[in-house]
Amino acid sequence: MATPSGESAVRSVPEAVHRRRWLTLTVLMSSLLIVVLDNSILNVAMKTIASSPPSGLGATQSELEWAINSYTLVFAGVLFTAGLLGDRLGRKKVLLFGMALFGIGSVLAAVSDSPGQLIAFRALMGFGGAFVMPATLAILMNVFERDEQPRAIGIWTGSVGVAIAIGPVTGGLLLENFWWGSVFLVNVPIVAAGLIGMVLFVPDSKDPAPGRLDPGGVLLSVVGLLLLVYGIIKGGQLADFTSVQVLGPIGGGLAVLAGFVLYERRIEHPAVDVGYFRKPAFSAAIACISLVFFALMGVTFFTVFYTQSVRGYSPLQTGVLLVPLAVTQIVFAPRARLVVERFGARLVCTGGMLLISGTLAGFLLLDQDTPIWVLEVLFFLQGTGMAHTMPPVTTSIMQSLPREKAGSGSALNNTFRQVGGALGVAVLGSVLSAGYRAGIEDDLKVLPPGERHAAGESVEATIGVAERMGPAGRDLVERADDAFIHAMHVTVVGASAVALIGAVVVALFLPGRPADDGAGEADDARTESAPDATGADTAGADR
Repeated sequence: MATPSGESAVRSVPEAVHRRRWLTLTVLMSSLLIVVLDNSILNVAMKTIASSPPSGLGATQSELEWAINSYTLVFAGVLFTAGLLGDRLGRKKVLLFGMALFGIGSVLAAVSDSPGQLIAFRALMGFGGAFVMPATLAILMNVFERDEQPRAIGIWTGSVGVAIAIGPVTGGLLLENFWWGSVFLVNVPIVAAGLIGMVLFVPDSKDPAPGRLDPGGVLLSVVGLLLLVYGIIKGGQLADFTSVQVLGPIGGGLAVLAGFVLYERRIEHPAVDVGYFRKPAFSAAIACISLVFFALMGVTFFTVFYTQSVRGYSPLQTGVLLVPLAVTQIVFAPRARLVVERFGARLVCTGGMLLISGTLAGFLLLDQDTPIWVLEVLFFLQGTGMAHTMPPVTTSIMQSLPREKAGSGSALNNTFRQVGGALGVAVLGSVLSAGYRAGIEDDLKVLPPGERHAAGESVEATIGVAERMGPAGRDLVERADDAFIHAMHVTVVGASAVALIGAVVVALFLPGRPADDGAGEADDARTESAPDATGADTAGADR
């Protein structure tokens, strides 16, 4: 119930916390920004890290993949547990721990002197990052009233999009002026400033009645997610999802996760109430996030190769090309709630998913000579679709759960997004790899038999071989570009189809216009029966 001034008649957020809510959001965005930014920066540094010492580490293609995948594997495996710990121990404490560990991992990664060390320290960064991501969204849900949450979530999701877009620009600038380790070392001052801001301005909150520990559920979730994500990553590396090395971990992971669901349904104090998935507002939104990240992460993975290897742009120029994505997130994501208020979440999210699907299909227009403004228009429209999809579905997920379970809700949101993204990179990357190898195979017969397999792994590998051939390799470069473009076109058709499936899921199952329904009534009931049901540490807010 609202007063004429728009203030909540019965406020569920303590006054001291409410006054600092926008300052708190700013601090949370800085911590979120650095975690997302680091991964997008690393993408443009791969080529440099692969070069021979002293300019790089001389990492092989497999080692480069694990420099990315070690982070993804640990991050996805620990995410859910980190969210549960935040609800139980305090989200601010968990956030501080994660940020500090991420900063330490960044320093160690920057001074790595071998690919093996880099892989290990990236895993450490993933462990720290897993404690940051769910905590930021969970704290957000506990410092904003329900009517302001959509706007705050719009800004939160917008910052993710901005980080993805500006990461390559930042990485390009650093690589043009410093050594490869600078892409990790740049995290340190931001982490330090973020830690100070958290101590001073971010209130603590936790579940006031967390119940008994569920070590069995936590163990099953970690093992299941680790096996599933490892199998997905391995499938992408082998470009073969029928191998026993792939089917074994994926099948084992799915079996363990199925056991996790059955176990959680039977115990008195489950780590997560699987009944949430019976709510269309929750399950449809979770499915949407998984599908959209499957499509987008897979396409983002090969966009760098298109702009740098085929079109010849530098890492910095490649980053600048992604600016339209950042602009749309800044402009549209915080305002998406206004469109939702007018047309309803179902219509807005369906339209956003259709726009994403259409722009992915638009990559069929791209070849070696397409005017670059075509790619810029596609990025702008793609970002617009994302900005009108991610805030509403994230709001739908988080408002489907009680405030005191915000950590586990945020963890589920991020876990499904991470698994969807990993699956997209692996599956679509495999499609791209298989298509490229089929297209370039005949042209590689001019090479010695021992070099053909390695040269056919990627367009970058083929170009590297062609450059060593001197003038005789020019024709091979052109053939490599043609084969990559064809493989890219096949891949984006698949990505577009996945996004289209997401649009259908949203159109069929996501609730429409927001209403004062049971969820809102339940929230109000909790507020009236427990004035401080958020578990907010008001003393911490005043400090």
